[in-house]
Amino acid sequence: MHRSHPLPRIWLMTDERFGDGLLPAVQRLPFKSGVIFRHYASDESERQRLFRQILRICRKRGHLLLLAGDERQARLWHADGHHQRSPRRGKSIHSAAVHNPAEIASMKAHAPDLLFVSPVYATNSHAGQRPLGPHGFCRLMKIGGKSNIIALGGMSRQKASLMSRHIHGWAAIDAFKK
Repeated sequence: MHRSHPLPRIWLMTDERFGDGLLPAVQRLPFKSGVIFRHYASDESERQRLFRQILRICRKRGHLLLLAGDERQARLWHADGHHQRSPRRGKSIHSAAVHNPAEIASMKAHAPDLLFVSPVYATNSHAGQRPLGPHGFCRLMKIGGKSNIIALGGMSRQKASLMSRHIHGWAAIDAFKK
């Protein structure tokens, strides 16, 4: 964990859809960005191998790397923290994705460092799911209170700049696939 490291404002969410473009995408991120390593569909040995490659890049570029999974596994893999709707037990960075008022209310009790509110806009990750839109997103932000809110879902640098007064930062998959 790098507590002296400020929480990044730009986050890349990994996904199997990146294919061979993932490592270059992590390298192109602005210095001291964040990466949430997911790759849920990969088998465990491939997932660990890819995580180690990304970890090396993150350390060189000053990025924070969170593992989607429990806190114990994140510690074992030398991640800076974990990304999961669960209680915090240790001192590592904790983030969680939330999609509705009940999830936000349940997570607020666990005081995560970051809440990823999703999907703000239509996204390939949640195809067919109705996005929150700006008004729905603002309603969830109010419930989130003083949490560090990260906008996720159909986000781009341009959309984030329009929301910058109201959010800590933004996260994406497709916006970084170029």
